[in-house]
Amino acid sequence: MELTLRILLGLITLICWAGGLNLLTKGAGSFLPSTTPPQRVLDNLVRFLSGIYFGLGFLMAWTVFHFSEFTDLIYFIGVVVICSGLGRLYSSIKVGSAGKYFDFIMVFEIALGAAIVLLQYFRFG
Repeated sequence: MELTLRILLGLITLICWAGGLNLLTKGAGSFLPSTTPPQRVLDNLVRFLSGIYFGLGFLMAWTVFHFSEFTDLIYFIGVVVICSGLGRLYSSIKVGSAGKYFDFIMVFEIALGAAIVLLQYFRFG
């Protein structure tokens, strides 16, 4: 059970690094039509949030390597992952689906977060 939990936390680490770096390098402009002029405020916010996303990967890596020292932190990580999926769900409700790929990611994030919370619960249960 602990190995599975460490693997899931490691997966989140890789997602944070890959996703954060991808968004940091692309910025908001890569998601807008080429005819749209640069959106400086939007790009600033996207790169700021992607920096946080990328930086979270380092916290996740540290958590994986110091796994045995934590109990409550693992629950919070699971809740954060669930909230990321719920954010996508809220976006789908407000503006519509971004497509099947993003719908899959949404379900995956909610399930991954729930799995982390449950595995942590049963780790000490």
